[in-house]
Amino acid sequence: MQPPLDPSLPPSPPSLLRSGSLFRQPRFRTFYAGRLVSLLGSSMAPVALAFAVLDASGSSQDLGVVLAAHMLPLLALLLVGGAVADRSSRRNVLVAVHLGSALTQGGVAALLLTGHYALAPVAVLEFLNGALGAFTAPALRGVLPQFVDRTRLQQANSLLGTARNATKILGPSLSGVLVVAVGSGPAIAFDAFTYLLAAGFLARLTFTGTTEPARRPTGLAADIRDGWAEFRAIRWVWIGTLAFCLVNLVQTGTWQILGPQLTQRLSGEETWGLVLSVRGIGLLVSGLLMYRLVVRHLLRLGQLTSVLAALPLLALGARLDAPWLLSAAFAAGLGSAVTAVAWDTSMQEHVPPHVLSRVASYDELLSYVAIPVGQLCVGPLAQAYGAFRVASVAGAVSAAAAALPLASRAVRRLPHAAAPASAAEPAPAAGRAGAA
Repeated sequence: MQPPLDPSLPPSPPSLLRSGSLFRQPRFRTFYAGRLVSLLGSSMAPVALAFAVLDASGSSQDLGVVLAAHMLPLLALLLVGGAVADRSSRRNVLVAVHLGSALTQGGVAALLLTGHYALAPVAVLEFLNGALGAFTAPALRGVLPQFVDRTRLQQANSLLGTARNATKILGPSLSGVLVVAVGSGPAIAFDAFTYLLAAGFLARLTFTGTTEPARRPTGLAADIRDGWAEFRAIRWVWIGTLAFCLVNLVQTGTWQILGPQLTQRLSGEETWGLVLSVRGIGLLVSGLLMYRLVVRHLLRLGQLTSVLAALPLLALGARLDAPWLLSAAFAAGLGSAVTAVAWDTSMQEHVPPHVLSRVASYDELLSYVAIPVGQLCVGPLAQAYGAFRVASVAGAVSAAAAALPLASRAVRRLPHAAAPASAAEPAPAAGRAGAA
């Protein structure tokens, strides 16, 4: 496993960043293939599941129960997932999770294909699927540095981010076509197959020259507490996480709920589809740019560009015409992709490897737990103060929250491992484990 960035050592030459494609490396190629098929299936599943439940039950209440059954364990078990990934082989965790997800989604598909839909078994299977998902993200954050050189982590994250964004754009459309052509049951069965295929790819991964996390004599509860201590000790991590929490609280629900409503009122229904497409193009373009871009302070760049995500809400709040809204959506896509690559790469470069998954799990939990809270608040606030005013305030607050971490020197000055040697600066202390 690659150690965290050591300020006493000179950074690797920037030429390493461009010394051939990562796809020439068999381990990355195998990992990328597994992630690509898994992401494609996962992006198709929500559309197929929604149609399946609505067609089988005719009840939107059933759909709400199924979606909640999937989301609640995903959030509740994230910290456990981080602890398990740090104390076990992350590859084995990912293989087990993907096999389990194949079984749960296959079970849902079987119920639908045989005409035996019932709310209780589908909700239980989705609950199990969500519980398995809680182990995925922390293990994924920690496993990449085990077979990718730290000077190439930015490239690896940009390629993976591009795949993720591309499947988010293509997956729902493909799922819709598949549902119309053959039904929702086969579409969910395809998702189960992609999990199985991904497990096969991940099982082929080897970590020659790296050290798998050793099993710990302490229990999971102690590991979770240690993870919290490490999270709090790394200043730039908790500052950034709190900022993302506030951004998600005020921005995500407002965009999801008021975005289509206000766009329809200003420019018509077709404009909302264009807005989403243009934002997706921005995500893809930015992902490709980040494969080549080398900067001295990657995290600083990521925080700066995160402000761009607020532009569409500000454009809606100001009642701007469609061209301005489309431009804002494109800029938001650009900024969001840069932010994601910068954050993931910075964590993998600077957080000690043996606590990386636990720190990542706290980051995931605190960042995303605010989303359902914001979604519940948007409707009442819009009724009380007006939808356009809520959009404007949400945009302004999210922009300020995104920029706030830049007030911290720990965020502004965090060095990037792939930066030129002349840009080398001491790294901030990486918590208790990093200082030991």
